[in-house]
Amino acid sequence: MSHTGKSPQATRWMRNWLVLVGLLVYAMILIGGATRLTDSGLSITEWDPIKGTLPPLSDASWASLFAKYQQTAEYKLQNSGMTLADFQQIFWWEWGHRLFGRMIGLVAMGGLAIFAIRGWLSRGLAMKFVILILLGGLQGAIGWWMVSSGIGETTRVDVAPYRLATHFMLALLIIAYTGWLWLDLGGKTRPQVSRMIRTVAVALLGLIFLQMAAGALVAGLDAGRTYNDWPLMAGEFVPQGYLGEGLGLRSLFEGRATTQFNHRMLAYGIWILSLWAVLAFRSTPLKGAFAGLAALVSLQACWGILTLMNAAPMNLALLHQAIGVIVTLAAVRLVWLTRSAT
Repeated sequence: MSHTGKSPQATRWMRNWLVLVGLLVYAMILIGGATRLTDSGLSITEWDPIKGTLPPLSDASWASLFAKYQQTAEYKLQNSGMTLADFQQIFWWEWGHRLFGRMIGLVAMGGLAIFAIRGWLSRGLAMKFVILILLGGLQGAIGWWMVSSGIGETTRVDVAPYRLATHFMLALLIIAYTGWLWLDLGGKTRPQVSRMIRTVAVALLGLIFLQMAAGALVAGLDAGRTYNDWPLMAGEFVPQGYLGEGLGLRSLFEGRATTQFNHRMLAYGIWILSLWAVLAFRSTPLKGAFAGLAALVSLQACWGILTLMNAAPMNLALLHQAIGVIVTLAAVRLVWLTRSAT
């Protein structure tokens, strides 16, 4: 059911607020990607939502934080000998990531409070906005759950890949939900379409979400910096190390060869399905939406190949992630267009 504001002005302000929230979440996703690619995520070993807002303001504070980082496996096994100046570089990435998350929370809660005070919210719309804010709060908790996997009694020098994927996928869900609410408030008329079109649209969205999760596992394992030949992997279609030694089925989440191979296969499947949909539905009202999604998927696939063959440097990898989010939003819009307003 489509819920709009109490007046055109109210609806316009709420849609603008959703655009702001969406842009902030998009920026947050990219900051998070940079934090991962610079190996900065474990630089802050505590979660303090209030006091953690302020950065270190004295030499003693910096020394204390550095000493805590020196107790992590990442420092002992990978960064031993790091200087305070080196530590400060990775610290600012993680601190900025957390601060940006707090800022998004303030913008989200502030907007909801203003809309409620002005009486612009129906009960249904208020509930949807509250769910959006609760998802943001959950994201903060999952972020700490992710970071905690690399702190304490562990030999991990990075966060657990499946926790990284969970954190990333919730961020993707938040931006997708934000986009859906924005579309709902737009009042656009949606065409009547066949069940086949609805099914294919949902399948594309589901596969794209699965592919984004697979990409997060690749990033978490630095698997994009291995097997950098294409279209084969170390000269083979299916690499010999597909099932990692001693990992078994855990290779699906922890194997570098496995996660990269799966990411490639999903990309091919989505690419083929998106192009087929353009041909199959070229005479329907949604031909433009399918063509737009296929163009974005094609761009993402080509950029992914370029990123892989260059061993995933940060600039290429971040843009690959950025395009992936836009592909996801295009798929969300396509599904929204196939849903009949009730």
